[in-house]
Amino acid sequence: MTSLSLSDKDTKSIKVDTLVVGVAQGDGGAVLVEGAAALPRGVAKSVSDALASLGVTGEADQVVRIPAGKDVAAGAIALTGLGKAVTGRRSTYPAETLRRAAGAATRTLAGTSSVAFALPAADADTVAAVGEGALLGAYAFSRHRARTANDVKAPVSDVFVLTSLAKDKATAAAAAHAQEVARSVHLVRDLVNTAPGDLPPAAFADAVVAAAKSHPVKVDVLDEKALAKGGYGGILGVGMGSSRPPRLVKISYSPRGAKKHVALVGKGITFDSGGLSLKPPAGMETMKSDMAGGAAVVGAVLALARLGAKVKVTAWVPLAENMPSGTAQRPSDVLTTYGGRTVEVLNTDAEGRLVLADAIVAASEEHPDAIVDVATLTGHQVLALGHRYAAIMANDDALRTQVAEAAERVGETMWPMPLPVELRASMDSQVADIANMGERMGGMLVAGLFLKEFVGERADGSGQIPWAHLDIAGPSFLEGTPWGYTHKGGTGHAVRTLVAVAEDLAS
Repeated sequence: MTSLSLSDKDTKSIKVDTLVVGVAQGDGGAVLVEGAAALPRGVAKSVSDALASLGVTGEADQVVRIPAGKDVAAGAIALTGLGKAVTGRRSTYPAETLRRAAGAATRTLAGTSSVAFALPAADADTVAAVGEGALLGAYAFSRHRARTANDVKAPVSDVFVLTSLAKDKATAAAAAHAQEVARSVHLVRDLVNTAPGDLPPAAFADAVVAAAKSHPVKVDVLDEKALAKGGYGGILGVGMGSSRPPRLVKISYSPRGAKKHVALVGKGITFDSGGLSLKPPAGMETMKSDMAGGAAVVGAVLALARLGAKVKVTAWVPLAENMPSGTAQRPSDVLTTYGGRTVEVLNTDAEGRLVLADAIVAASEEHPDAIVDVATLTGHQVLALGHRYAAIMANDDALRTQVAEAAERVGETMWPMPLPVELRASMDSQVADIANMGERMGGMLVAGLFLKEFVGERADGSGQIPWAHLDIAGPSFLEGTPWGYTHKGGTGHAVRTLVAVAEDLAS
């Protein structure tokens, strides 16, 4: 993991491989945007004069590296784009703008050992945003490479954020927070990027147990025999077609003095072929990522444990491999989910909601103050919101707003969506309590309504436990061009939002 340090050294004396400064799109072209640690006057003038000839525009995601010259100790200067220039003496750049600019820089500077950032971060939050973005951009995955392992450039190993607040306790705490959250995002990315043949349900469960060592958490794993004994028919039904049986992982973090309890539930389909309702070949190419929701809740609870958050968190990860075989569940089969509700399976490729149903009921039995589930649940989510925005659905307006505000604050793009009651009737079944499919138009919303059926009641009987559902099918895995701190492959989307929601609940 890349190290993050705050430094009050100036840009002239800090000895690093590359010094990163900001550039923005001004009215007359690119302009240099310096941070608290400004470049020496002569260096700043020569860089500013050369921007146009270097082709520097200042647009987001553009990173241009140039020789540093003899007036600074760094070996090179990298100009990272901030987008449209912010004007006014007291104006500041948004935290997410700085986060993405820093991430674009470390992503581009892979193979470089040490990097220092002189970006316009004026307070603890923006200093931490620079550090977090730099850490998120400093990532690589090479587990499965043999002869081409050397083709993958190593991530930046040491990041320094130059700031006059280097010795400020609040700023140091914010930077330490960023380090722990980024550590969990990298864990999630590693899990998602791992080949599905190497990460069946049992191996995923083992990976959680290994990652949780030295953390103040308790991990319980139910194997297929325990699942059968407990009546977890949704998880078992989805896993019937695979030779590699399912699991249910529960991680409990219960710090002393915690007054609130949040349950996190994550879909953990380690590979999704669609089952007998088989996907086309192209539709399976990224289905190793169908456990991204499960990985996200694991990463979030471990980050909260490392941070010592004063909130009880229970993470539930139902794990199964959805495969076609002679033992697979069939369309029109009826499953009895945990808690006794029956489900007619009309489409075996709508499997995520089946495993989540079991886990949501189990989570409800502990009567938490809130339940948040995270899942790569529907292709309809991508059709509705594209590849960068996740969807938020909820049975509680206040919780939906809280999640949306937390996501915006940490820089994870999510958008509130409704749960139209008129779509519920489309899941009525002739033979069971509910069907796992309904009206195809608005399929993302139908899936949310299905999950809502399984949310339990509050301990005082005053209604359903507040619950939010995050469909991260689009932003959880990047197939296109990298941007900001986001690499191709697993992104770790939702980890930062889940951490923020839990911390908000604690406060």
